[in-house]
Amino acid sequence: MIESLSKVEREVYDIVLKTGEVMARDIPFKLAGAVPSLVNKGLIVVQKRRIHNQTSKKGKFLILK
Repeated sequence: MIESLSKVEREVYDIVLKTGEVMARDIPFKLAGAVPSLVNKGLIVVQKRRIHNQTSKKGKFLILK
C-alpha cells in the first residue's frame, strides 16, 4: 500500500511517521491536499481533541493508524 503513494502523499506520511502525531495546521499548505486521500486509504486518522487541558480550543491531529 505504501509503495503506491504519490510523492506528495509520501511526504505527508513521512511527516506523520516521524512525529507520531502532528496538528493538521502544521502540515505545509501545498501538502495539505494529500491528507484526505491518506485518510481514505486508511493510513492516517484525523482526531479532533483539545489542544491543552486547560483551554476549550480544539484542534485536528493526524495520527498513524
